[in-house]
Amino acid sequence: MEELRVTSGGQLGPIDSSRVPRYAGAATFARLPRLDQVEHAEVAVVGVPFDSGVSYRPGARFGGNAIREASRLLRPYNPALDVSPFERVQVADAGDMAVNPFNIGEAIETVQQNALDLTANGTRLVTLGGDHTIALPLLRAATERAGSPVAMLHFDAHLDTWDTYFGAEYTHGTPFRRAVEEGILDTEAISHVGTRGPLYGVRDLEDDRRFGFGIVTSSDVYRKGVDEIVDQLRSRIGSRPLYVSVDIDVLDPAHAPGTGTPEAGGITSRELLEILRGLRGLNLVGADVVEVAPAYDHAEMTGVAASHVAYDLVTLLADTLTPGTPATTTPEDQ
Repeated sequence: MEELRVTSGGQLGPIDSSRVPRYAGAATFARLPRLDQVEHAEVAVVGVPFDSGVSYRPGARFGGNAIREASRLLRPYNPALDVSPFERVQVADAGDMAVNPFNIGEAIETVQQNALDLTANGTRLVTLGGDHTIALPLLRAATERAGSPVAMLHFDAHLDTWDTYFGAEYTHGTPFRRAVEEGILDTEAISHVGTRGPLYGVRDLEDDRRFGFGIVTSSDVYRKGVDEIVDQLRSRIGSRPLYVSVDIDVLDPAHAPGTGTPEAGGITSRELLEILRGLRGLNLVGADVVEVAPAYDHAEMTGVAASHVAYDLVTLLADTLTPGTPATTTPEDQ
């Protein structure tokens, strides 16, 4: 079947929703072209259907496609940032990485190598998880591409700096402890945002401080407000290469019930989006949105929230990138 796409600014854009109903056709992210349909993409959205590192409810392996389905409703102009990301740069859906669900070590190596392959020609990634285990190999790849340890903002209800679970060093609760140990994070510019809930003990916080993390709790966001939090984060990050990792459970379960380890008292989807938009102009080099588990999602609320988070991250990347070689277009798009 002929694809009826919007072409603007020399970029091959989404399926034209004025001619093809949003519920029809393949569910790529925001109905964008596949990576193999363009010559080059400045930004690629890629899925990692992997959740073998979870410690409670499984199902995040289905998160990427749930986000893609919800993203059918996204539109090409982002008024909050006054940017048309799909017009400014070529954005494409790179599909899913094929990772081993039975071997966490091999899966981590696969994600790292795939991320390096996808970014070899300057493409920036927004990755859809999948559980938070995948952040470690994505950070390894981002650091290699940046040529130095990267700053990181970690949006999550949890610290994810624990040592082991059942003796396992690589799980969704340990990636950032491993990242600090490996020296791939700039420990003067890392922070959690939205943390809350009970911990195993005060040592969790002591270890976290020792690793260099700042902590912005969900209560801090509520009491101080978004603008003060944004100023605090921007001051901490400065001009360093920045990676943003968003566990969707940073949101209150009222906004994101479809996740594996929900915690009461979270931030709202509005607060999360406004904080992300406040990062505009920083040197964003990559991002992920993880832990969407659609089996627990009521009325696709979590998928919708995650699709908007991913869209704003794509927009932030597009806003800072210089457009490259225009994508090829089909005759009907010219």
